[in-house]
Amino acid sequence: MDRRNIGSLEVSVVGIGCNNFGRRMDDASVDAVVAAAIDEGINFFDTADMYADGRSEELLGIAAGDRRDEVVIATKFGGGEKRGEQPMIEYVRERCDASLARLGTDRIDLYQLHFPDTDVPIAETLAALGALVEEGKVLEIGCSNFTAEMLREAEAASADAGVRFVSVQNHYNLLQRGEELEVLPTCEELGLAYLPYFPLANGLLTGKYRRGESPPEGSRLAGNRDRASSLLSEANLDQVERLTALADESGHSTVELAIAWLLSRPALASVIAGATKVEQVLGNARGGSWQLSDAELAAIEEIAPA
Repeated sequence: MDRRNIGSLEVSVVGIGCNNFGRRMDDASVDAVVAAAIDEGINFFDTADMYADGRSEELLGIAAGDRRDEVVIATKFGGGEKRGEQPMIEYVRERCDASLARLGTDRIDLYQLHFPDTDVPIAETLAALGALVEEGKVLEIGCSNFTAEMLREAEAASADAGVRFVSVQNHYNLLQRGEELEVLPTCEELGLAYLPYFPLANGLLTGKYRRGESPPEGSRLAGNRDRASSLLSEANLDQVERLTALADESGHSTVELAIAWLLSRPALASVIAGATKVEQVLGNARGGSWQLSDAELAAIEEIAPA
């Protein structure tokens, strides 16, 4: 599988999003998915301290086991626990140490600020993260849910802090393309790697949701009526049906098309798609090896324009 860079890290163009570890997946399922991913050449795993109240990190660490040096582990902080009045440097070190313990590792390859903390100057957050880098607990740092303006502010503060964000992880997929207006051009300008979350639009781009049918039992939208009614609109379903037909013509699945399209975008480093089964890992990997032709890209643009 092809690899791209996130700072000094070399990651597979398809990664595994671990938000279902410990939530919709038990220990055995996690072990199987992680093993299959590594065997397919996928080395990038993205989790967070808030996923399943830390259980996701624990299961990922166990599943990686003695293959830890074959993988790049990314996790996030600042999404669940409230910092309160605790100084940022203490808070960041405490969260990092807790993640290291759950992961059972001596370093976090990519440590990401999950959500902006508007109560703290970004320079202070960068300084706290820089201390972790100096200690060897963290190799690279990134952010998530940042606007273009926030990215520029962080870049300006990085000179004094001595460290800089090398990546940003935001919401982006074929059906939700607002990131193309400002964030993606800013990433290109600043040399930041971009990581899209919800790359399959909460499962809409898997093709599992059908017009006039209730979401399949056990699916992401089955237990969320409000999100289902928003995503399963006639316009969205029409686009998905046309994208599925286009993928079928090329001998691929809708998932593979969605992943391949993302990897054609500027600044994209890795598509961290969730997988609860081994067959989903294999399907995601196939998407990473499909290079869309100019004609296919034009057809996709006609179906789902920005």
